[in-house]
Amino acid sequence: MSVKFRNFLSRNTAISAFVLALVFLAAVALGAMGDTSFLSVEGLLIVIGGSIANALLSYPREDVRKAYMTVRNMLKKPRDRREDLHKDIMRLIMWSYVVQAHDFLGLEKESAKTVRDPLERYGLDLVVSGYPAGKIREMMETVAEAEFARRCTSVTVLRNMAATAPAFGMVGTLIGMMMLLHNAGSDISGIQGGLAIAMLSTLYGILIARLVCLPAADQLLQQEESEHFRNYMIIEGLTLLAEKQKPFYMQDRLNSFLEPAQHLQLDRYMQIAFSNRIALAA
Repeated sequence: MSVKFRNFLSRNTAISAFVLALVFLAAVALGAMGDTSFLSVEGLLIVIGGSIANALLSYPREDVRKAYMTVRNMLKKPRDRREDLHKDIMRLIMWSYVVQAHDFLGLEKESAKTVRDPLERYGLDLVVSGYPAGKIREMMETVAEAEFARRCTSVTVLRNMAATAPAFGMVGTLIGMMMLLHNAGSDISGIQGGLAIAMLSTLYGILIARLVCLPAADQLLQQEESEHFRNYMIIEGLTLLAEKQKPFYMQDRLNSFLEPAQHLQLDRYMQIAFSNRIALAA
């Protein structure tokens, strides 16, 4: 496996796929079955098509599309959230130095071209507009909660699909049994096809629910909760900026969002570096 491919796949996903492949290969080997014995295109169409149809009937098309994008993103390597939090804290502290040196006008100039995050941009506009810190916290928390609720809709879609996939597996089983009974005593190939659909549809429904939809939903929920946590840290930092708190107080306050082993410590040299940057920007 190449280095590029290893970096693309998340470690947990790769291990899970490897274990799953071993389980199926062992089942095939022990049963002395052919490599197509677990394949039924009809069964897959019933389970996957039925789950998609049910999701589209229950939720807006855009939410269903985002849910399937989440399944695809399971293969990607997850971001290091701890490193992101460090960068966010350092940026907030740097803005604190800017406010101490040049007030909110300097903060507006410093952040005008560098901030792309919508929540940060909204909060900074509130800060430089002179709103009280309490009002800024209240408005930003409303934005953060509304965004979290919207983004978690895909979690609900995936869990709905996880609930319906086994049900459509049973539908496939009933269809297969009907085909089997219809062809009983006549065409042996028809009996075999009906039996394959009957048995494999249930298997597909369970596997898609337990190994695709539910893991994707849980993974997405973890990501959104991490982003929600990060947003509250940003809200705290911008509220402190509105209060014109000093950089070292901001450091100690924002460190409470990190694990103790991950706390940032601004030393004298870092303070000088920030001061020099601010002086050059001025």
